[in-house]
Amino acid sequence: MLEHIVPALSALLEPVRLLALFAGMFAGLVFGMLPGLGGVAAVSILLPFIYLFDSYAGLALLLGATSVIYTSDTITSVLVGAPGSPASAPTAIEGHALARQGKAATALGVGFLASMVGGLFGAVILSLAIPVAGPLVLALGTPELLMFAVVGLVFAAGMVGKDIAVGLAAAAFGILLGTIGAAPAAVDFRFTFGQPYLADGISLTIVALGLFAVAEVVGMLASGGGISNERLPLGSWREGARAFVAHRWLIVRSALIGVFGGFVPAVGASASTWIAYGHAMRSTKDKSRFGKGDIRGLAAAEGANNATVISDLVPTLLFSVPGGPAAAVFLGALFSFGFYPGPRLVRENPELMYVIVWSVAIASVVGAVICFAITPLIARLTRIRFAIIAAPLLLIMVAGAYQATQSFGDIAMLLTLGVVGWLMKQADWPRAPVLVGFVLAKPMEQYFWLTVQIHGWSWLLRPGVLVIGALIVIPLLLRLAGHLRARRSRAAAAAAAGIRMVAPLRKERRTDTRIGLAVAWLILVVFVYAAFETAGFAPDSRLLPMLAIAPGLILGAFVVVRETRRALGEGVVSDSAAVAEIPYLLTILAYGVGIWLVGFDIATIALLIWMLIGCARMRLATGIAYAALILATIHGMFVLMRVSAPAGLLDLAILS
Repeated sequence: MLEHIVPALSALLEPVRLLALFAGMFAGLVFGMLPGLGGVAAVSILLPFIYLFDSYAGLALLLGATSVIYTSDTITSVLVGAPGSPASAPTAIEGHALARQGKAATALGVGFLASMVGGLFGAVILSLAIPVAGPLVLALGTPELLMFAVVGLVFAAGMVGKDIAVGLAAAAFGILLGTIGAAPAAVDFRFTFGQPYLADGISLTIVALGLFAVAEVVGMLASGGGISNERLPLGSWREGARAFVAHRWLIVRSALIGVFGGFVPAVGASASTWIAYGHAMRSTKDKSRFGKGDIRGLAAAEGANNATVISDLVPTLLFSVPGGPAAAVFLGALFSFGFYPGPRLVRENPELMYVIVWSVAIASVVGAVICFAITPLIARLTRIRFAIIAAPLLLIMVAGAYQATQSFGDIAMLLTLGVVGWLMKQADWPRAPVLVGFVLAKPMEQYFWLTVQIHGWSWLLRPGVLVIGALIVIPLLLRLAGHLRARRSRAAAAAAAGIRMVAPLRKERRTDTRIGLAVAWLILVVFVYAAFETAGFAPDSRLLPMLAIAPGLILGAFVVVRETRRALGEGVVSDSAAVAEIPYLLTILAYGVGIWLVGFDIATIALLIWMLIGCARMRLATGIAYAALILATIHGMFVLMRVSAPAGLLDLAILS
């Protein structure tokens, strides 16, 4: 397969494809610098635009964004102390402490170069994995591919969040969302509620934007203010280069940790980053500076996170198992272009694999160079109010969602899932398993149906299935054993102290009790209704929904009982930050109703006036000028996407 490397580079260097790659890099750089957004939001917002290009250019657009996210979020983490993403938390701890000591340039220089090394490491490993793992993938049958998909779901449920029951329930909910629409194996329309809009299912773009991006925009608006309230001096870039050379082997080891973390589906950059950070701490004698501005902690974290993001694509491309949430969106993009990861992709599209490798390598290098160039400017712009950024961001999301079917149902579904995503965020339910479950629903149903038709139920005893299944069972058993061991230790300690232990010790609760209960009940009611509805489906149409409903009912009931007991035992715990976000969420919902009633333009003008003058407190003339620029830009996007702006009932009445 190595003979495809040079042709793949030649294909990528075509002007339109190279332009798409750089456009994705620009978006990734911007989203990386916005706290709380990151890779999932970036690829979700870019997803509608991939269809303006051919398959190579469209995928390069997404890869350009994901390859630089963890490079640019170093800027916000160091200058502001706010992690651009969860995986950048160690960078924020060490980097911001260094910035306050006048060593921001040192921290940023090491961070940019370490991220570049991590990205290149990931690209090299990905290129090596293709010919090595190809024969293995070709030897797999549908039962093994089905089990790999299940492994991805369980890992996403268990590793992204701390609560395995909540994570598995979220994954089952994602599968259920993926079954909406026409059943592939029978003449059935599932969970459409008689709405023609749902007959083709829900767009991946809308699910990704709704679950992740809407909640983040609400949080940005409610937080008020800007990214930072002060400006920090940068210092000398030369010191950063020296520190990078001094700790080069630590960065290489951390990149390897990130690569192996990416191979394990859904472990993600957050876990890999903390493992690498711990390795940096354990591998040095002097640990006194960690947490107070130690460049070694930052170097390890940045070397690992970029490597993880790229190596996430190995299980995604070879086994249809997303390595993380952003990889799940990328997997959906592959499906939409007619590429099916696994045997068919390795056999029929080897050039595509190396286009992906080259995209990652180029973006990693160029992204680091751009970050060096723009950091002095960004340092001056960190006090811009969030509302100024959130205004165009929300409109881009609406435009991206609307192009899916060009009906108001797109906007309604976006906002509905936005509410679900906001509730899950406030209740501390992981949203990544929902997205992974949604993306895997269709290939899982195909694999499941073919497996049952070809092998009956004897496939459960196939050696490959048992080996892959052990990847699920063994970690769960180890986790259960650790929980029981910790519980016995607490009981023994309590007995030795003469204390009667009536309940296991719990960490201080941070989520709002009412929201936690509401989400638990919402998920349980969804599964109860789905079970009732599924009874009327044809047998082949029931296979995948029941695979989600059966565990979903049990887990949903368990979480409801547990949350109710906690509420009764601890009393009502209120989260003032969550309560403060509710008016902003309701205003965005009102914007959706406004589009339905009076059309896109009038509703958008009202929204922009509220966001720019009311929230951002811009001067009237400046706010109007900026609103006009945003509105013109959004209409330009509609033209590029070849769609008309959403019309409201008032528009339709006037036209009739």
